[in-house]
Amino acid sequence: MDCIFCRIVSGEVPSTKVYEDELVYAFEDIQPLAPVHVIVVPKRHVATLNELDDSDVWFSMLKAAKETAKIKGVAETGYRIAVNCGRDGTQIVMHLHLHVLGGRLLDGKLG
Repeated sequence: MDCIFCRIVSGEVPSTKVYEDELVYAFEDIQPLAPVHVIVVPKRHVATLNELDDSDVWFSMLKAAKETAKIKGVAETGYRIAVNCGRDGTQIVMHLHLHVLGGRLLDGKLG
């Protein structure tokens, strides 16, 4: 499989780790849309949110988002969690992931 997020989780592609537990891995986005922009992925390949059938993975992803916000110093001021699903939902990498964004007032535009 040539999934970039699977390659990041395996360590084949370098990343800047922010958080990790037994089910998920969180790392800095290489093209950030906000001062804080972290990607949270399940360690096992799940293409989209529609394919996720494990509530433990989803709970771990949400816990990772909360912990990431604390680690990055935006838990108190606020942050956004975004999940894109499928082509029309603008999911570019077909490995379930969520974005943790913060560090400034987030209006309707992220760029």
